[in-house]
Formats: sequence, C-alpha cells, structure tokens
Amino acid sequence: MTTALILAVLIGAVAGSRTLLAPAAVSWAAYGGWLDLSGSWLFFLGHPISPWVFTAMAAAELVTDKLPNTPSRKRPFPFASRIVGGAIAGAAIGANVGAWVPGLIAGGVGAVAGTLLGYAARQRMAAAFGRDRPAALIEDAVALTIALLVVAAA
Repeated sequence: MTTALILAVLIGAVAGSRTLLAPAAVSWAAYGGWLDLSGSWLFFLGHPISPWVFTAMAAAELVTDKLPNTPSRKRPFPFASRIVGGAIAGAAIGANVGAWVPGLIAGGVGAVAGTLLGYAARQRMAAAFGRDRPAALIEDAVALTIALLVVAAA
C-alpha cells in the first residue's frame, strides 16, 4: 500500500501542474485494464468514453495554459480544481489496492505540493529563459512523463 500512496502523491502532483492530465492518465489506465476500478465509485473512469473526454479536456488545458489571459494556478478556483483532480486521480491509484480514501488524501496533498512547487519552478525557468513558453512546454513534458510512469507502475 505504501507504493500506491507514493504513486497517488505523484499523480496528485501531476494534477497540480496540469489539472486534467492526471484524471486523463488514470482514465486511460482504467480503460486499458491497468487499474481495476470496477468495484469502486470510480468505475466511470474506465468507461470507454471517459479517457477520450478527459484527454480532450486535458489537451484544451494544455493550449489555454499558454494564453496570456489564463489566471494563476494559485487563484482559488484553479487551485481547488487541481486539488479535486489530484484527489480523484489519487483515489483511483489507491482503489487499485483497496485504499481509495488514503489515495484520495494523498492525491490531494500531492496536488497542493505540485501546484505550489510547479508554480515556483515554472517562474524560475521562465526567468532563466526570459519568457514563459519554453518553461510551460517543459512543465507539460515533465507532467506527462510522470503521469505515464505512475500509471505504468500502478
């Protein structure tokens, strides 16, 4: 169960970086049979339509994240959305080993950490590059890589 909780924190951190990437990743894992969510309230993540819907929303988020009008992830609604996304994804990782509540908490905690640390890292990278876009693209790549590694390990 310890491994599942570590993975739940990590998938939560992904949500802290990109809100919908974490639920999309666990949805694909559930749909593909890597995560067994059939007996839990998270069964909907494994529905054949769910990964496509979450992926479309995650792709839209990747685009809107680069727009100049996009609000800070630290504002109340974006921050809360990241916590919810991380908690749901963490619960899915935990449910795979019969521990959805600890997974939910771990995912939420990971989302808080990922939001704050991701923001700080992106600000530093943007300052080093002299602009935000390269930092945002690196953040996208890191979040996607971690999401894939987490669901492969779950």
